[in-house]
Amino acid sequence: VQLVESGGGSVQSGGSLTLSCAASGDTYSHHCWGWFRRAPGKARETVAAIESDGNTIYTDSVKGRFTISQDNAKNSLYLQMASLKPEDTAMYYCAADCWDAVTVVGGTTQFGAWGQGTQVTVSS
Repeated sequence: VQLVESGGGSVQSGGSLTLSCAASGDTYSHHCWGWFRRAPGKARETVAAIESDGNTIYTDSVKGRFTISQDNAKNSLYLQMASLKPEDTAMYYCAADCWDAVTVVGGTTQFGAWGQGTQVTVSS
């Protein structure tokens, strides 16, 4: 599967951004996919995942602020981010081929593929 992210940028604290991910190739890997982020000096964090039936899981730090969604007809994944905070600053990666949303967000399983990433910078 090939994954290409877009939509990153720089915003002020409290602002919003929507990330998009276009997928091609092995569509089976879309049965579970999501977003993770990596900030300098911090561990990789899976922020959200969604399964083919629409089940969504979020890490605690983004609950109520981020919304993950998918458009199966377009093979696309989205992450709507609102009320952004400086600590959300990171490279965000679209990722696919996970076992299930609960374990990948919980960190006990991993994604099998990911894109090149898109930078999100939130200034205070």
